[in-house]
Amino acid sequence: MDPGFRRDDGFGWVGGWRVDFDGFADPLPHRQILTARGGFRAARHEKCEEEPMPAPVKILVVGLGNMGASHASAYHRNPGFEIVGLMSPTMKSRKIPAELAGYPLFEDFDEALAATKPDAVSINSYPDTHAQYAIKAMNAGAHVFMEKPIATNIEDAEEIVALARAKNRKLVLGYILRVHPSWIKFIELGKGLGKPLVMRLNLNQQSNGPAWTWHKNLIDSLIPIVDCGVHYVDVMCQLTGAKPVRVHGIGAKLWAEAAQQNYGHLHVTFDDGSVGWYEAGWGPMMSEIAYFVKDVVGPKGAVSIVAGQAESGKDTTEEVSDSADIDRHVKTDALKIHYAEVGPDKNFVKKDEIISMDDEPGHQELCDREQAFFLKAIQEDLDLSESMDAAVNSLRIVLAAERSIKEQRSIDLA
Repeated sequence: MDPGFRRDDGFGWVGGWRVDFDGFADPLPHRQILTARGGFRAARHEKCEEEPMPAPVKILVVGLGNMGASHASAYHRNPGFEIVGLMSPTMKSRKIPAELAGYPLFEDFDEALAATKPDAVSINSYPDTHAQYAIKAMNAGAHVFMEKPIATNIEDAEEIVALARAKNRKLVLGYILRVHPSWIKFIELGKGLGKPLVMRLNLNQQSNGPAWTWHKNLIDSLIPIVDCGVHYVDVMCQLTGAKPVRVHGIGAKLWAEAAQQNYGHLHVTFDDGSVGWYEAGWGPMMSEIAYFVKDVVGPKGAVSIVAGQAESGKDTTEEVSDSADIDRHVKTDALKIHYAEVGPDKNFVKKDEIISMDDEPGHQELCDREQAFFLKAIQEDLDLSESMDAAVNSLRIVLAAERSIKEQRSIDLA
């Protein structure tokens, strides 16, 4: 079949890959199809039956919290991976998801690494363990998928990236917005607004139920604008394509039980004149008014993520609040485009436009896409230099904001 041919059923062949043209993610090996909703299914027809299928990537999964369980589910359902072990220091007290029952369980990382001899390690533990686990994994010859942030300090982050290059190991960071079709479109549209840009982003979370514990534990490692901020300053850097030159931060500790400040606000100035701010707060006292602001403004207009609140107001005494719901963190619903051009009468020439994102993938489906990319990076020996450098750069910015808060001054980035 000719590469690029599109069949009436919505599929086609592109360079030996069978692609769902209604989807957004990178293509998978020809016996796997990533659908528009992020699931996997077998191809009904293969291009080259004589080509042997690559052996599954043996993977050790570290951490079974929100993200760890989602990534483990993705590996479990993807025939390109074989889970060889699940590791968590609290494994004895942890309830294992039903679909993951039967896999070898470990409470010690070194023991798990030695016993399973994995091809790859998925690190989804608390941030202060990321560096040590990643370095040990790569020194054992394993590729690494790691949830953000890459580390808790720049020295460790740079060491991890340098080791990945030296060992020729794939290092994929869990920047979930980079595989999100709505955010990809948001950035694409934002780049067309002219310069400079003003970027306004936040994600405040009201901590109750299970979120009370996991937010408190996360703050033991990193303050919110560092832990979540790497996502959004990465978006700012993609939007501007410019160099960040100055960072300022403010913060406060409102939560008595938290080890560090649970609220923060950072401001970034870029060398093209663009500016951006990001706000993050966790705790039972946080307001859910305007907790999800995502927009970019330029001389030609604005693009905003318009997340619907139709399902808000659920009983927060029984489950996590809307703002702490991980599915809501990636849901956009629609993009609103505002056009700044006015006519001779100074009225707008063009009406605002709404682009519906009703069919966008959910949180689990985005995790599936991340792991599909990880597999592709391993099997095709992809060059991951840009994404690794971007992870270090975004960490550098948020850590500068944390330093700014402590020293009560702006930080110039050399």
